[in-house]
Amino acid sequence: MKKIIITMLLGGVLLSCSKFEIKPKGQANIDQLTTKAGVNGLLVGAYACVDGTMVNDAVSAWAGSVSNWVWGSVASDDARKGSSMGDQSPINPIEYFYVDASNSYVNNRWRSYYEAVSRANEVLRALQSVTDMTDTEKVQVEAQAKFLRAHFYFYLTIVYGKVPYIDENTEAPGAVPNDHAVWAEMENDLKFAAANLPSSWSDKGRATSWAAKTYLAKVYMFQQKFTDALPLLQDVYDNGPFTLMDSYEKNYRIAYNNNAESIWEVQYAVNDGASGSPNANWGDGLVFPHGTAGLGIQGAFFQATHNFVSAFRVDNNGIPLLDDTYSVDDILPYSHTGAGVLYTQPVDPRLDHTVGRPGVPFLDFGVVHGGDSWVVDAVNMGPYNYKKNMFLASERSSTTTTGWMTGLNPNNFRVFKLGNVILWLAECEAEAGSLHNATTLVNLIRNRARQSDIVTFDDGTPAANYKVEPYASDFPSKEYARKAVRMEMRLEFGMEGMRFFDLVRWGIAAETINRYLEVEGTIMPPLTGMRFIAGQHEIWPIPQTQIDLSDKVNGESVLKQNPGY
Repeated sequence: MKKIIITMLLGGVLLSCSKFEIKPKGQANIDQLTTKAGVNGLLVGAYACVDGTMVNDAVSAWAGSVSNWVWGSVASDDARKGSSMGDQSPINPIEYFYVDASNSYVNNRWRSYYEAVSRANEVLRALQSVTDMTDTEKVQVEAQAKFLRAHFYFYLTIVYGKVPYIDENTEAPGAVPNDHAVWAEMENDLKFAAANLPSSWSDKGRATSWAAKTYLAKVYMFQQKFTDALPLLQDVYDNGPFTLMDSYEKNYRIAYNNNAESIWEVQYAVNDGASGSPNANWGDGLVFPHGTAGLGIQGAFFQATHNFVSAFRVDNNGIPLLDDTYSVDDILPYSHTGAGVLYTQPVDPRLDHTVGRPGVPFLDFGVVHGGDSWVVDAVNMGPYNYKKNMFLASERSSTTTTGWMTGLNPNNFRVFKLGNVILWLAECEAEAGSLHNATTLVNLIRNRARQSDIVTFDDGTPAANYKVEPYASDFPSKEYARKAVRMEMRLEFGMEGMRFFDLVRWGIAAETINRYLEVEGTIMPPLTGMRFIAGQHEIWPIPQTQIDLSDKVNGESVLKQNPGY
């Protein structure tokens, strides 16, 4: 896809980085693309943006990454920025909640996704004039473009709240205000997509009707419309061609891209002959273990918090500690040299499929995690690396890139899996008071975790005291069910970029994050004294650059800043 986009960019067809900076919601000249070939080329161009990477601005990829590692994980209690305080310092204010509207990550996120919106709109504009396509072909292209546009607006909305809604018929994009949350517009696009997309494609990565239904359900859930989301999720669960993988970690391995559990994945590739553009999972290019003797990979950003690791503790029955109030005593001890696993009480085995933990074997690299030596700044950031986007040692030669970003690989990003549908359905059932149904659904996920492969040493010995069991009886109350479902989401989808946004939609962001900051700050100096302000920090500032560039009415920009910024 990206090779095609590069050709278009060189030909001056699409917006360049500088053009978009001048007119952030501008439109491309598509007069010569109103043919079937031109429309399909534009559609490929829109798909090329699903990873949040501006193909002509690699640095923006870290702010725009579809994995949301900065906005959804580092901003939450799941992850730290990692590396050193001075490296990628614009992330620090996001992590510590003192960000302002001039922050480069704030602006780059906006630029990435409005370029993506522009490309989706270009497809829809071109369709209005094309003459060499059948009605069926036009509808399928329209449905894909609208699905993608909804995806781009979702990623804008969860970060900025109210954003300007630009569609294919907007004549003056710079004059559009951010006066409402664009949920209704997303709903309309996704309803059209669900009704008109096929259930599958031979081309992996294209949007399907199942993906559209799942996305529409997610949009409903972010508005607390659980009764609207439930039948959609039930349809995907009952009638979709998806099954849970037999082992948890297979959802995070290159060999199992586009597997039986996957509903929609962002497709990555390496060593495909493309040059001059971000490739593979470029938005996660910083998110790999440090260059150690065992791995030789440059990275060291995106490290799990002590809070996140402690969440995987279970009781003697293999059940999460739902009523535990996080305190300093809950921070797991670890070996600074990786000499062994110091915490010997039972933990959910998904922990060591998610993070590299001192003393635990790291995938198939033949080494245990070396503790402090595997990170840049253990004192300020902790010892834990991220694992889910990694390649195996046995795959290194064929699936990784060379040069500076040696961790880039074709491990797809799974936007939606059947596991997501099951736990969202459990949440809907819990909210409806259907405690038996909610328990049954959560136990589907816990039983899969129970039967999954565990991390072992070379002799087959478990690397830690692993234990996970289903709930033995139905959840006793709606409040307990909420806690159980929310905990299961954290364990199942840990560090996958949605934790912060889930805390916000559940209305518990301030209490949860402030408790984390208070406790973690006792041993991690940069967090000391930091505070999440309710009513402000649930969303981020509108970029000042975009306010300045937008149209003025009576001397005032049509873009209004979010409260508190």
